[in-house]
Amino acid sequence: MDPVVFLVVCLSCLLLLSIWKQNHGRGKLPPGPTPLPILGNLMQVDLKDLSTSLTNLAKVYGPVFTVYLGMKPTVVVHGYEAVKEALIDLGQELSGRSRFLVTAKINKGFGVIFSNGKRWVETRRFSLMTLRNFGMGKRSIEERVQEEARCLVEELRKTNAAPCDPTFILGAAPCNVICSVIFQNRFDYRDQNFLSLMGKFNENFKILNSAWVQEKNNEQSEFTTENLMSTVSDVFMAGTETTSTTLRYGLLLLMKHPEVTAKAQEEIERVIGRDRIPSMQDRSRMPYMDAVVHEIQRYINLIPNNVPHTATCNIKFRNYLIPKGTDVLTSLASVLHDEKEFPNPQVFDPGHFLDKSGNFRKSDYFMPFSIGKRVCVGEALARMELFLFLTAILQNFTPKPLVNTEDVSEDPFSSSFIRVPPLYKVSFVPL
Repeated sequence: MDPVVFLVVCLSCLLLLSIWKQNHGRGKLPPGPTPLPILGNLMQVDLKDLSTSLTNLAKVYGPVFTVYLGMKPTVVVHGYEAVKEALIDLGQELSGRSRFLVTAKINKGFGVIFSNGKRWVETRRFSLMTLRNFGMGKRSIEERVQEEARCLVEELRKTNAAPCDPTFILGAAPCNVICSVIFQNRFDYRDQNFLSLMGKFNENFKILNSAWVQEKNNEQSEFTTENLMSTVSDVFMAGTETTSTTLRYGLLLLMKHPEVTAKAQEEIERVIGRDRIPSMQDRSRMPYMDAVVHEIQRYINLIPNNVPHTATCNIKFRNYLIPKGTDVLTSLASVLHDEKEFPNPQVFDPGHFLDKSGNFRKSDYFMPFSIGKRVCVGEALARMELFLFLTAILQNFTPKPLVNTEDVSEDPFSSSFIRVPPLYKVSFVPL
C-alpha cells in the first residue's frame, strides 16, 4: 500500500475512534461544548488561564459541565454549592487522584499528594500521625515558627533597606520550619546543605526510620522506601512552595496597598508592640491583621482549580453519571471569588472578612486549602506561618516598592496550575 494512502487511512481511523469515544456515553455526562476530534476543547480554553475559561463556560452550561482536554472528558464543578456537594457529600467517591498530571507520573503514584486507594489512606494516616508526633498542632511547633520569624526578621534587617528580591528569604523561612519538624533542626540561611536542599526539593531524602526495617519484607505494605521518600518530598514541596508563594504575593499586595499596611501596623503596635515576637494568641485580638491574611489567600487564588480529583467508582451527581476514572476539576476560584459572599471579589479588600463592627467574620467560602477528604495535610501549619511571618515583618518593616504604588504589577507570572506572582524587588524599611 502506498505510504501516503496508509497514513491517510490511519489518521481517518484515529479520527473516527476519537469521535466515537467522545460521543460514547456522552449522554450520561454533564453537558458541555462540543469537542473536536483528538483535540477536544483545547481550542476553546486558555490553558494559561484555565479558571477564567471555565468561569465563562459555567455561564453557558451551568455549575456542572464537561470539557475535553484532549480525548479524555473532564467534569468541571463550579460554584460554592456544587463544590461543597462534590468534595464533602461525595468526598470518598471523589477521593482519587488524576494520573494525567506530569507530577503524578514522575512520582509514580507514590507519596501523599498523588497516591490513590489503600496507599493514599495509609500514607496520609502515617503522615498525620508522624507530623503530630513531631509537634504539629502543639505549642512546640508554634515556638519553632516564632523562632524562624525572629531569624527572618534578622535576615531582612541585614538588607539595610536596600532593594532586594525576597524570593529566597521568603522561601527559606517556611522550608526551615519543615526542616525543624522533620530533622529537629533549622539551618542558617547561608548553610550550603540548606542551599542545596532549597534547590532540589524533588531529590530523595535519606531518612532512617525503623518502619522501613519493620516493613521491608512485607510485600503488601505501602511503607516502602520509594513511597516514604516521595512522602517526605511531598511534605517539603507542599510545606514550602505554597506558603512561600503566598508570602511573596502577600508582600506584593501590601506594597501596592500602603493604606492596608498602615492600618495593620497600627493594630500590631497597639496589641503587640515592638518588644516581643507575635504569637497565635494575639490573633483573636487582631481582627484586621487576621482579615488581611485571609484576604491575601482569597484574592491571590493560589490553586484556582484545585488538584484534580478522580472518581473512584461510578457516581450519580445531580442526575448525571460520572464514570469511574473520570477526572473532576473543582473550581476553588469560583468559591473564593463569589460575588454574593465577597462583593467586588476582584478588589483586594480585608473588609471582605470583617463585619460592620470591625470584628473578624468567618466565611464557609474560604477554602484555599480545599475541603473534604483531600484537604491539605499542612493547613494548620500554613495558617500559623502566614499569620506569624507576615505580622513579624510588618511589626518591624514597611515594605516599599521601587516604583509608584499604582505602577506595581500584581499580574501573575504564571496561572496555569499555581498562580505565581511576578518577580519584584522591595525595600524593607525599618520602623
